[in-house]
Amino acid sequence: MKATSLDDYLDGFSAFPTRRRKRLSMLREAYTYGVPGMITKSMTDRLAQSGHYTFHIGTPDPEMRRIASWMLTNEKDRNKIAKFIPRIWKRGGREDLKLVGLLLANMSDEELGENGWTVFLQLIQQRVSVEVFLETAEEFLRGGRTLPDDTWIQDAAAQSEVWSQLMILLLSLDESRCEAHTVLIKQTPQGGELFERIRNRLLERLP
Repeated sequence: MKATSLDDYLDGFSAFPTRRRKRLSMLREAYTYGVPGMITKSMTDRLAQSGHYTFHIGTPDPEMRRIASWMLTNEKDRNKIAKFIPRIWKRGGREDLKLVGLLLANMSDEELGENGWTVFLQLIQQRVSVEVFLETAEEFLRGGRTLPDDTWIQDAAAQSEVWSQLMILLLSLDESRCEAHTVLIKQTPQGGELFERIRNRLLERLP
């Protein structure tokens, strides 16, 4: 019988499963709790397609935070979570990406084994939606991290066109930093409509 609430479902596990496939299956099921009844499958399928996600369930933010909290509470070895994060990200569901952002934002660099910003950036080998990137970056800031320093941003931008665009998105969260990266903002190759709106807003504020 299906559990009646997310808490009931999570209470059915004494710990985070040890097998990777079981972990992914457990999370995929957990995402289904709390989804508003008005959300239809056709709508979520269209959202998944438009955002290039493998699935988009529509799990509300409180439930996503509850799942992340449960993982961090019930898996004492944070290194295991850190090693599992790339597998969650790789599956590519909208809720998977949201969960990764919450986990990264609530784990220390020591637990992750590296600077959290670096871990996040290394997950992005191909394009990711503006919304997903900014959502995770904002979670980092809410969690107490500060934006990376100017050298880190310049070094990251030099790695690829995608990362260069992501650094502009990062700078949009603290526009006082933009003047130091005028060349980057002006010369980074063109992106999508939302990216260009953000870039143009920054350009308008440059001296």
